Amino acid sequence: MLLQENIPLAPLTTFKIGGPARLFVEANSRSEVEEAVRFARQSDLPLFILGGGSNLLISDAGWPGLVLKIGITGIDRRPGMDEGRVFFDVGAGESWDRFVSHAVVAQCAGVECLSGIPGSVGGTPVQNVGAYGQEVSGTIDSVEVFDRRDEEVRELCNEACGFSYRSSIFNTSERDRFIILRVTYALVPGGEAHLEYADLQRHFAGRETRPSLAEAREAVRHIRARKGMLIVPGDPDGESAGSFFKNPVLSDGQHADLEKRAHAKGLTIPTYPALEQRRKVSAAWLVERSGFARGFGYGHVGISSKHSLALVNRGGATATEVLALKDEIQHRVEEIWGVRLEPEPVFVG
Repeated sequence: MLLQENIPLAPLTTFKIGGPARLFVEANSRSEVEEAVRFARQSDLPLFILGGGSNLLISDAGWPGLVLKIGITGIDRRPGMDEGRVFFDVGAGESWDRFVSHAVVAQCAGVECLSGIPGSVGGTPVQNVGAYGQEVSGTIDSVEVFDRRDEEVRELCNEACGFSYRSSIFNTSERDRFIILRVTYALVPGGEAHLEYADLQRHFAGRETRPSLAEAREAVRHIRARKGMLIVPGDPDGESAGSFFKNPVLSDGQHADLEKRAHAKGLTIPTYPALEQRRKVSAAWLVERSGFARGFGYGHVGISSKHSLALVNRGGATATEVLALKDEIQHRVEEIWGVRLEPEPVFVG
């Protein structure tokens, strides 16, 4: 285990924001993870687990304890008990998009619509990452974890992970208990691309033959790039944490109140197939109808010119500035629409 001091964390995140880690370790094996956890406990140091750095905002002061970056890689394929599924055992430190590409090349369906999402494999169960009609909870078979409470390695089945919209036990009831080491995905060999999302249907409109998995993957990446949700070097909208706010899930009463407010303004709440369940409402629509257009901002922070849910670092931004913009958006949306937007990234420090 290589222990380093005062390591800048901003370069390890897609936001490019944040102060240094007092101590830093990159663990490339299960034993190094266990050693780092044991060291932090014995030294009475607060411990933060860092993955691909794509869905977090780090404090300007950094992290006062030990940052443990999970560097466990590898993609191993094995057959399932039946011919309908193939299992992929993937290291938590593996690039998520590299795994998606690997699965698509192998002609295995189930994650093709999750192409272009930054970050590492280990982060996908935490947020139950989803996009364009797919969520990882639909393909995750099990998650290998290190249980910090019992100091044992465990394997949690899909049901034990408690998946729901953008959440799991890893970021709710059991937050900070488990460190994800590997994730096993069950994919469908020779399966068809998932094309239920409206953007994908429009992309392939008029086509007589069904797109391949590879074509679906490229379409998703194209759509994400158009919306500023694909990390492209040099893109002024590229330094962000992706979607900053979750689509709110409302009760029947809350939804009725929102409809009443919209009607008073001569507006209709948009409906999309992806949002029909559980009274889910478009956060982007709420943000834009609250006076925050794409490209809005001041100084070093702003809203992406391509996507109203992405807060961006325009160069030299601080976490304090990002939080100020977040607070302003939340306050205005709640004041106008009676809906409290919840942030999606993890706040560190």
